[in-house]
Amino acid sequence: MKAMDRRQLLKYLGAATAASHLASDRSLADSALASPTAEASGAGIFLNQVGYLPNGSKQATVRVVDAATRDFVVRSMTDSAVVFKGELGPVMADAASGDQTVAADFSSLRTPGKYQIELADSSGKLSSDPIIVAPDAYQSALRLTMCAFYGQRCGCAVDLGDGYKHPLCHADSAYHASSGKSGALPNHGGWHDAGDYGRYVVNSGISTGSLLWAWELYPAALRGLSLAIPESGGKTPDYLSEVRWNLEWMLQMQDSDGGVWHKQTSERFCAFIMPQDDKLTSYVIGTGAAPYKSTGATADLASVMAIAARCYGPYDAAFAQRCLQSARQAWSWAVAHPNVQFENPAGVSTGGYGDRQLSDELGWASAELWRTTGEAQFEKAFLAGRASGDGGFSLAAPGWGDVTSMACWTYLLAERKGDPAIRARIKDATAAAASTLIERSRKNGYGNTMELREYGWGSNSVAGNQSLLLLIANHLRPDTAARETALNNLHYLLGRNCLGVSWVTQLGIRPFQHPHHRPSVADGIDAPWPGLLSGGPNAHGGDKVADAMPKAPPMRMWIDDQRAYSMNEIAINWNAPLVFLLAGANS
Repeated sequence: MKAMDRRQLLKYLGAATAASHLASDRSLADSALASPTAEASGAGIFLNQVGYLPNGSKQATVRVVDAATRDFVVRSMTDSAVVFKGELGPVMADAASGDQTVAADFSSLRTPGKYQIELADSSGKLSSDPIIVAPDAYQSALRLTMCAFYGQRCGCAVDLGDGYKHPLCHADSAYHASSGKSGALPNHGGWHDAGDYGRYVVNSGISTGSLLWAWELYPAALRGLSLAIPESGGKTPDYLSEVRWNLEWMLQMQDSDGGVWHKQTSERFCAFIMPQDDKLTSYVIGTGAAPYKSTGATADLASVMAIAARCYGPYDAAFAQRCLQSARQAWSWAVAHPNVQFENPAGVSTGGYGDRQLSDELGWASAELWRTTGEAQFEKAFLAGRASGDGGFSLAAPGWGDVTSMACWTYLLAERKGDPAIRARIKDATAAAASTLIERSRKNGYGNTMELREYGWGSNSVAGNQSLLLLIANHLRPDTAARETALNNLHYLLGRNCLGVSWVTQLGIRPFQHPHHRPSVADGIDAPWPGLLSGGPNAHGGDKVADAMPKAPPMRMWIDDQRAYSMNEIAINWNAPLVFLLAGANS
């Protein structure tokens, strides 16, 4: 995994960007918003508030008050019968939360139903939230989190129902001076990237790539998914139709020479208003000097379009061919311009997604094109990249700034045989990375796979992408422990955490309420837009609300406040691995 400094890891770069956010914050109430979570201390039972699969692992975390308490029961909420008796696990000092915890394991309870954990200590009887055990426990969650992408659509009217809607937005666009061109252009579409209304090719790359990989690996879970989007009822499945909305915008960001402009945003973030009320010009923004396009955006587009060429062929052969041609042109441009980095040009303070090392993006593009076409030039380029440094075989969970693992896995997932020694090294490195995550989960009081240092900006997406790694490892070498550890991160995200909160809006018993998300603030509806994953705990701060919080163990460094963008923003590259995880859970 390549080394990345803080500026590369954070979306919002530099003082100008922070100032832009703070200016927007002035339109919000000055009072802090209380977190609607469980008690911050004291006894508690914490579990997945959505449910568990009948044949899967089922654990809850009990925060210890009375160490003498050793037994628990699971009671049916239908007839009050005790259906399971168990003994609590050993006491664990959990560094991430600062809690003394024990595990209540009821995995052998496999009968679908609605249950509740009960135990007694010196303070009296303690009961859990309702527990759902069902074979379709995560079906609604999959649909909700995928529908969130429809809610992020730009350039069209959106209607999710229940008042979550807006008319056509951001219809006016133009070339920014930094793009090397001038004038207006008919460019619309894509997904709003996060809590702002910008669109960024680099982040679209990892997001759309992860979603298309989910389609390739888990088609049975996704083919019949009904999303109630405008394209529903057509030949193409809803899932692919939603992804195509973003692909079409990405294609519009490609210049005639094959290079791809980095992003399309206004010059600064708008206030907390609805998308149709944002009248700032939406600019296509480039590097500010020839060749104006960036290597990262171009290589990411090549990767994604190569995957799309595989996925859309059965439904729209012409579109698939268009995607492949775009991928080829982008790859050629990126090979000719292998190190055109991006920094915000003067006067622009929206998200940067700048990257100082671009060989992994080129490797991903080469591997995807080889997987799609079988042409030797692409495999040769991929293998050449692996020959330098450590060969790219110290693998980790992917992210927008490091797609080394995506490059390696697609080489391995290709039906073409490739180099046996390289394939073996990738498979071994993946298994080793998975083993590390499995061991971390076992030592974590709430079952997740993160190290203490990983509770940073977007930590919940780290958990999601670590689950993606675990599911890939399970696909390559079937391993129940890897799959169950991936699901442990899902349990963490949906309530088995020290705050007792579901970090997905409108999902679970205590979902968070105040995302840093402009439509959720500006629409006049109390509840936020559905299906959005919070960035999660961030021990490193990065905004005025987060920086004012008292220091605590890293899992506790989160507040449900829409001003806390370093802790509570949403983003498409955070939802994408969650959808991947839920697709795997439903398979």
